[in-house]
Amino acid sequence: MKTGKLNKITDVNGIKVGHKTIDNGDIHTGVTVIIPSENNIFLNKYIASTYIINGFSKTSGLIQVDELGTLESIIGLTNTLNVGTVQQAIVKHMLKDNPDIGVDTGTINAIVGECNDGYLNDIRKCAITEEDVYEAIENATIDFDLGSVGAGRGMSCFEMKGGIGSASRIVELDGQEFTIGVLILSNFGLKKDFILDTLNFSDFNDSNLEKGSIIIILATDIPLSSRQLKRVCKRMSVSLVRLGSHLGNGSGDVVIGFSTANVIPHYKADDIITLKEIHEDKIDIVFRASIEACEDAIMSSLLNNETLVGRDGHTRLSLLVY
Repeated sequence: MKTGKLNKITDVNGIKVGHKTIDNGDIHTGVTVIIPSENNIFLNKYIASTYIINGFSKTSGLIQVDELGTLESIIGLTNTLNVGTVQQAIVKHMLKDNPDIGVDTGTINAIVGECNDGYLNDIRKCAITEEDVYEAIENATIDFDLGSVGAGRGMSCFEMKGGIGSASRIVELDGQEFTIGVLILSNFGLKKDFILDTLNFSDFNDSNLEKGSIIIILATDIPLSSRQLKRVCKRMSVSLVRLGSHLGNGSGDVVIGFSTANVIPHYKADDIITLKEIHEDKIDIVFRASIEACEDAIMSSLLNNETLVGRDGHTRLSLLVY
């Protein structure tokens, strides 16, 4: 399938991504933010859904998304022990732009995904600060870096160097082009399970259990209902399996999907609103494009990377070494 102009999630109009990377001694970590809209996302919410492939995860904010079917905040990604810090910073940032939150209206549901980067990063230092999150938000752009940046700095994928990956695909519906974009934080998989045509690690002597994670952010301008988005999110497990993952017991594999096609106003103008959605008979093309984009995004996290020596000499080689 055809890719978008940048082959990144930001090919979906209005989305920006920002990073803050921290490298200091045994600290190799960071934060990544996905800004879903050029407008105020709290006042103009997007249809959203989530799917938990395997729930060994400390990701926050998913319950309300599945209950209400909307996204109303910036999405943050970081290491496991800094979820609270990143969530607090996103809340404070959103409060600045929305003085009515907690006063004239309800509170805000901030979403933060996480993976455990403790193999390469001294995760116990809890190195991320609120200022780091604000810097990532300030630095958000359309053409962002991939690999060992932001939240991806200390991540591993198939026991090689992983991190931030992204890809997009273009599909045609009713004679009009639409975009599906994916951003992933890869920290999953065993080398012996990795499937790539030119490489074979099946004889790799490794008794480790899979205990990594992946956070998958899927965005599209195709009009999808929350129910349809969940159906798409469920298919992301296919991308992981294609590359060799068996969705292990210790892996936190979480998908968060949203569509920019319908806007849900926070303050109602009418009692009834009209929403568009794709005909179910055409959703297979969305499944196929999303699976392909997710697989491509995972590979981009591996290919846009260099070998990293982390805490206590722990090392993850780049896929490019092989």
